[in-house]
Amino acid sequence: MKKIILSLNLLTLMGLLMACQNTDSKQQSQSQDSLTHVQTVDSATFSESIDGKSVNLYTLKNAAGAEVLLTNFGARIVGLWVPNKDGKLTDVVLGFNKASAYNNPEEPFFGTIVGPFGNRIAKGKFTLDGKTYTMPTNNGPNVLHGGFKGVHFATWEVKTQSSNAVTFAYLLPDEHEGFPGNISMEVTYSLDEANALTIDYKAQSDKNTHINLTNHAYFNLNGEGSGTITKHELQLYASKYTPVDETLIPTGELATVKETPFDFTTSKTIGLNIDEEDQQLKFGKGYDHNYVLDADAKVDGLNHAATVVGDQSGIVMDIYTAEPGIQFYSGNFMSEKVTLKNGVKDSFRTGFCLEPQHFPDAPNQPNFPSTLLKAGDIYTTKSVYKFSIK
Repeated sequence: MKKIILSLNLLTLMGLLMACQNTDSKQQSQSQDSLTHVQTVDSATFSESIDGKSVNLYTLKNAAGAEVLLTNFGARIVGLWVPNKDGKLTDVVLGFNKASAYNNPEEPFFGTIVGPFGNRIAKGKFTLDGKTYTMPTNNGPNVLHGGFKGVHFATWEVKTQSSNAVTFAYLLPDEHEGFPGNISMEVTYSLDEANALTIDYKAQSDKNTHINLTNHAYFNLNGEGSGTITKHELQLYASKYTPVDETLIPTGELATVKETPFDFTTSKTIGLNIDEEDQQLKFGKGYDHNYVLDADAKVDGLNHAATVVGDQSGIVMDIYTAEPGIQFYSGNFMSEKVTLKNGVKDSFRTGFCLEPQHFPDAPNQPNFPSTLLKAGDIYTTKSVYKFSIK
């Protein structure tokens, strides 16, 4: 009888061990699944030739499973996967699965570096050193993001590349789209183990010029194609903004956000006040305004510009920048003109942009922080996009 009992106990023990092993394997499998994602874009289908130059994908990864896809066409972010509150990797940047889809004058700014002057310059003109420079007006009466053929339509050189960083370089010829100077630019993307994506900018010109580089990623923290961004919670560390005229050029005033729909000094949903009867909201068809960052909200020497929370995903994005302002655009002109990586259209307000920057029309507004880059001087700036979970 003792032998039978011992045999039964041994079988029971073996069964428990196997069950534990199965559980461990299942948990390991689930853990691995949480660090993978359905890849909607790959090099074989993405890479193409544009204007006779090779356009490719470049990947940054970290041990936490975060992944950034970049392309040298416009030095763009194609996709950015970070863990949501359930540990599932979620693509929070809108983009396309073919290089040629970015070569689109109707929707040219998805994920791209914009310059040499991001945002608008009034009437496409400024005067520097006694000479008036004229740029093509591609946004009503104004020039936007460097004109029709700004750096967003340039194929950049890949200068250096590693598993967690890549540097793109481009030389903008003198008076290209009207801007003075042969301007050499470098943009470095780097991803750290804390799920922070840093963008470092560097430029130098052989003539005095104006420069204002930034990134124009469209974000949806619930995931690309997940619907409206109006329920995202947003906090902007800015007690003032720059009101605009009907063409979205700043009037020159630095206005308080207090008691206006533009007050995001405490967290609120993007959509809470977006449809109020307000002249500034009518001009932008929603939010499309520059915020003046508070100088006392600094982290590691950078301005803490914004905190955004995805209402479904629990993903938190904090933006830190060396820039004095940030443009908040609530996707008011998105109108299903293009199809995103996962097959969904870019519907109205399904993405938002937060663009760290100097102020729009700064070359024509002497009371704004200067964007002048003198010949031979080196321009540097940086912005950090830190992702976490609420």
